[in-house]
Amino acid sequence: MAHDLATPTHGGHPLKRVVGFWGLMFVSLGSIIGSGWLLGALGAAKSAGPASIVSWFLAAIMLIVLALIHADLGAAYPVAGGTARYPHYAFGALAGFTAGWVGYLQAVTIAPIEVEGAITYLESAPWAKGIDLVNPDSTLTPIGLVIAAIALAVFTVINLLGAKWLSDSNIAVVIWKTAVPLLTIVVIISLTFHPGNFTQGGGFAPNGFHGIFAALPLGVVFALQGFEQAAQMAGEARNPKKDVARAIITAMLIGAVVYILLEVAFIGAIDPANIVKNWDNPLGAGAYGPYYDLALAAGVGWLATVLLIDAVISPMGTGLVYIGTSSRISYALGEDDALPPWLTTVSKRGVPFGSILLAFVVGLIALLPFPSWQSLVGLVTDATAIMYAFAPVSLEALIRQHAGRKHPYRVPWPQVLTPAGFVFANLIIYWSGFEAIWKILTAILIGRVIFEIALHRSKSLRFRRDLDWRAASWIWPWLIGLVVLGLLGRYGTGALSILPEWVDILFVVAFALVIFYYAVSLAMTPEDITLAVGEDEFEFEAVDTPEADAVAGPAAQTRPERAVGDQPNG
Repeated sequence: MAHDLATPTHGGHPLKRVVGFWGLMFVSLGSIIGSGWLLGALGAAKSAGPASIVSWFLAAIMLIVLALIHADLGAAYPVAGGTARYPHYAFGALAGFTAGWVGYLQAVTIAPIEVEGAITYLESAPWAKGIDLVNPDSTLTPIGLVIAAIALAVFTVINLLGAKWLSDSNIAVVIWKTAVPLLTIVVIISLTFHPGNFTQGGGFAPNGFHGIFAALPLGVVFALQGFEQAAQMAGEARNPKKDVARAIITAMLIGAVVYILLEVAFIGAIDPANIVKNWDNPLGAGAYGPYYDLALAAGVGWLATVLLIDAVISPMGTGLVYIGTSSRISYALGEDDALPPWLTTVSKRGVPFGSILLAFVVGLIALLPFPSWQSLVGLVTDATAIMYAFAPVSLEALIRQHAGRKHPYRVPWPQVLTPAGFVFANLIIYWSGFEAIWKILTAILIGRVIFEIALHRSKSLRFRRDLDWRAASWIWPWLIGLVVLGLLGRYGTGALSILPEWVDILFVVAFALVIFYYAVSLAMTPEDITLAVGEDEFEFEAVDTPEADAVAGPAAQTRPERAVGDQPNG
């Protein structure tokens, strides 16, 4: 039996639309500026030398295109856990679960990664030398685990207090997180800047384009990801039709500018003696906290202290956001009956408390086997790129098959940017390397087993019209094709390097375009898309009211919400 088209499928309270533009923008910006700014520049410079600046520009262009696509989808379909919902609308429940599962894997592991990044960075502090927070193999010691667990518990409590509490508390944190990198840029460039560094150690691009591309999964894409968080929280936005798109685009542009300037400052501030021959160790032996070490070398002790404080605030702020947004994805998967219904139970404060508690538990588990920060970012980058790849193909399918839907924000030149966005995501996946690709594919296969179990236990899921196997039949050929290209390609451990340089890029681009247009041709019928979207009309309903359109300030925030079990008017 199909779900009622206008009512939620599970009990509890509704999500509350209480987050405005600034809250949404700072949620996205807070996700973008985390441990990536503290640690990403070093990894990129080791791979590409001064040309790591090109890596940041390239990543910014790719992710801005994907951000524009998410802005379009988030404004047109303002629901919680949007990255799982958009593929569901276009290709059915199976595609929605696959995208949501990958999105959940990357989102739920980022909070513990950020916590570990903060603790690892603090090892640079003189007062932390005797505490032993991190083992020699880069895993956390028992003391480090306790501190990390306490941090995750604090994130969880703040998220349980409500979406507005989350967004408001996050604003002050993000202002700090943005101000400190900008301060670092100004101080380092003004006190210690060596223009000759940009041609040292083998020239501007000592490892050629291979080094530029290889730098992307070494912290560059990881640092810039997170813009989609405004779309994940669109179900709690006061005026998502206007604010979601503006928030995503604004946060992405600010983040891109800050990171590019940080890399310029980092390269210019390095001691030229460390890069005479190569860029293998630009900070010298034993260094791990890039800007902290540079501040000490420049004689700016007060900045070093500020950076250590920020090493706690920046990653912790990002972890706070990702506990909340990962819970919105599991909420969306619960709404689709692919995960247990208790994940959709909403508290009186209007948050999915079951999903938030699950994110906390998974985060605790994820802390145990974690290796170093750097070794994890490739896997998370790969998962994020797969999640991002579902957006452009979903948007193109919905533009064609759900033509009557109003798009308050339209991505410019959709005929060009939607296939380009899919190609960009596939290139990021390929550059992550064969080892990362096959590991993510294994994780997706585990998710598919979970879906099959849910399928056989849920009669409502089994007989839904939007369980369209044909529409989702492109997903596994796509993922398996990426593994094959990774094996034959030139990046990561295990790659055979059979495809020549640049020929491998052409293969990836051609493969991505074939999959893109093939997938769009398999999209569900307009009738089935309308039915799938209709199941979430209870979330769209609040957006289409005069109060929401007017964004009536406090009045909009205190407007009585319809209980989940109530029937809509009309």
